[in-house]
Amino acid sequence: MTPSKPWLTSYAEGVPSEIDEVTETLPEMLQSAARKHGRGSALVFFGKETSYRDLERQVARVAGALRRLGVSAGDRVALVLPNCTQHVIAFYAALRLGAIVVEHNPLYTERELRHQFEDHGAQIAIVWDKVVDTIAGFPADVRPAHIVSVDMTDAMPLPQRIVLRLPLPKARHARHKLTTAPTESEGVTPWRHIQNHRPLSRRVPSPKLDDVALLQYTSGTTGTPKGAMLTHRNLRANAMQGRAWLPGLREGKETVYAVLPLFHAYGLTLCLTFAMSIGATLVLFPTFDVALVRTALRRDPPTFLPAVPPIYDRLARAAGREGLDLSTIRFAISGAMPLPVDTVTRWEEATGGLLVEGYGMTESSPVALGNPAGATRRPGTVGIPFPSTIVRVVDPDDATVDVPNGEPGELLLRGPQVFAGYWNRPQETADTLLDGGWLRSGDIVTVADDGFVTIVDRRKELIITGGFNVSPSEVEEVLRTHPDVTDAAVVSLPRGDGTEMVAAAVVLHPNANADVSALKDYCRTRLADYKVPRRIVFVDDMPRNLIGKVLRREVREQMLTTR
Repeated sequence: MTPSKPWLTSYAEGVPSEIDEVTETLPEMLQSAARKHGRGSALVFFGKETSYRDLERQVARVAGALRRLGVSAGDRVALVLPNCTQHVIAFYAALRLGAIVVEHNPLYTERELRHQFEDHGAQIAIVWDKVVDTIAGFPADVRPAHIVSVDMTDAMPLPQRIVLRLPLPKARHARHKLTTAPTESEGVTPWRHIQNHRPLSRRVPSPKLDDVALLQYTSGTTGTPKGAMLTHRNLRANAMQGRAWLPGLREGKETVYAVLPLFHAYGLTLCLTFAMSIGATLVLFPTFDVALVRTALRRDPPTFLPAVPPIYDRLARAAGREGLDLSTIRFAISGAMPLPVDTVTRWEEATGGLLVEGYGMTESSPVALGNPAGATRRPGTVGIPFPSTIVRVVDPDDATVDVPNGEPGELLLRGPQVFAGYWNRPQETADTLLDGGWLRSGDIVTVADDGFVTIVDRRKELIITGGFNVSPSEVEEVLRTHPDVTDAAVVSLPRGDGTEMVAAAVVLHPNANADVSALKDYCRTRLADYKVPRRIVFVDDMPRNLIGKVLRREVREQMLTTR
């Protein structure tokens, strides 16, 4: 069944209903940008510029070095990096060889990273030097054969590198946040040893459009972390859809701030691919910090800012409190969590530009819907389908049955950005990708007669906090390994600002000594900080169904009534 498209009448002026056919892989897209904007600034990192021409050259050199290390088409290349110049180069260098990039959060614990490496089996990893010892310490059957250690301060301007090496407490503290010399280990190569390699021969075949370009780990719609396979066609199409959504953007003249992590699907598409596709200058921030933004504003004022609501709030408040000049930002797209209307108001008063909300999931590369960048936008909704994207709303228990407009149902998506399936997970793929290419979102929505979509609830029990997905099962598994814990149930609870936090109900052994603080500390050694429960309550037992399964919805309701 192909639905009608009532939303087309709400598109902003100049937005097409369909994007052009995808004809370029991601490396070809970068090569096109280098031809058009060769001398233009592609990257800025702490003030140091890299032109598009130089970026393409560095990509070719690193691709040549990776090939010498044995990387070929279909191999997985793991990236464990913050936002930095080397991250962008490594991403495109691996893709040029037809390899599959696997993005990782460098702040993950050893346990979290090892689980992902066990799953994808990468034999080469390009790693922030602060994490090298973690990767090098994996068991022999998991540890990559080659680890490239990246000191991201090498990409900074020389004066700043000199300052970081001064024997002063402040300099030492700043240097430690950015870099740490890893323990010498066999199979570890410094980035500087590969960055000046002989460029890759053009005779090496380029990847094809339907080759997998990226494995992006996500909890998906079923709660178990797994690798979503995104092809060159998926990622290039989503960049084209983003470009079509904002016809007011100027080719080769925009400046995009990469305050979102490039290892996250949202940051990757809006910065690593979308920004490069329009010849924009991408200003890289290893972490979001108002002071770093303030410094960058003086030299490279942004025109487009993809971010999440807390970032917009902090910057808008800084504009009012400190006179931070954000007036150059004409467009801003928010995603990954609900966008409060008062945040929109505060931001637009501070900038004079537009802030609109989008919607997507890792499995849709990730953006699938957005509010129009114009008068037809509707705050409080997640907008309407992107060009070349269609939606249906169906009975959550029977995806063949459509529900009427205005009635809640599960959102299905179809478009060129929909992923190819989960890595080595045929059953999960079949459960999520339905006949006809329809992607089950797991989100319960209502759709108005004109096509605007409003999120009502989530059928999946995934928790979204700070823009990141948290699998309740993963957190529960960690809690249950504590010697004082017999059972745990993890749910989301609302914060006062409309976002979510991770919360846990825990059953303790008789005579247990653990307290809330001890359990949180235990989780911090095994989970990324955003996954650690912010609230823990002790209970005598859990609500369960007839077969003994914990009923998380009832746990959540009990926790809400006892706050």
